[in-house]
Amino acid sequence: MHIRFTKMQGAGNDFVVLDETRGRLDLSAAQYRFLADRHFGVGADQILSVRPAPAPGLDFEYVIHNADGGEVEHCGNGARCFVRYVIDKGLTDKTTVRVKVQQGDIELRMNPDGRVTVDMGAPIFDWARVPFNPVGLISDQVHGWPVFDLPLGEQGMARVAVLSMGNPHAVQRVDDVDTFAVLAQGPLIEQHPAFPKRVNAGFMQIVSRSQIRLRVYERGTGETLACGTGACAAVVAGIRQGWLDPRVDVQTRGGVLTIEWAGQPDSPVLMTGPATSVFEGSIALPDTL
Repeated sequence: MHIRFTKMQGAGNDFVVLDETRGRLDLSAAQYRFLADRHFGVGADQILSVRPAPAPGLDFEYVIHNADGGEVEHCGNGARCFVRYVIDKGLTDKTTVRVKVQQGDIELRMNPDGRVTVDMGAPIFDWARVPFNPVGLISDQVHGWPVFDLPLGEQGMARVAVLSMGNPHAVQRVDDVDTFAVLAQGPLIEQHPAFPKRVNAGFMQIVSRSQIRLRVYERGTGETLACGTGACAAVVAGIRQGWLDPRVDVQTRGGVLTIEWAGQPDSPVLMTGPATSVFEGSIALPDTL
């Protein structure tokens, strides 16, 4: 089977985008893994599928598969690429669209400067919905918000704030993201038994009340150059612990994302950042892998 694709990136977080508005491709998990493979396929952190609106009041459906072939709930950098894709391809003439994702719907807006703003919805702090099971973990309070110590064997202990941005995140504050053991701790946090669906591990260095540096070890992918939901989760965690202001520039290894959150539990998180098409092409997908 030959399929056409567009390669895109948002702050270095890269994607293969597939147009399924005229029919489903019905790819297998192995075929998604093949597309994401940087040696044998196209190469990407995630695969994004653009599908028709499933209900009135929506413009599209947006489906995300990780590099390991598994479907995931949300991707903020991917959402920005999504809206640029549907506008550039003439699939809509709107500059603001509402799309269905796995756990609800989100609003995406193309700005006059070419950056894209995504209404990521309100953060989720209910442990059952993250999901997160803190039984047996040592906990503390920072600025009235619980944080938890995750035992990581030879890597010691990681003190994390836990929340969901439509997908689960565990965020810890570190002194220097360049020298911290992200690649050692990341997979241990990702697969910690307190997270039944695994978790994205965020490592946040606070530069000032309006600026942080961030690295994220993503669930099912590994470390990426940027993670949109991870940037949102880090800023929310920093605000709740009293360290950050309501508007924060997040410096990732792939670029800068601007995150805004008013601080109320039901307030939506707004993320603004770049989205760029890299190239287009077609590829033959093996029927069996």
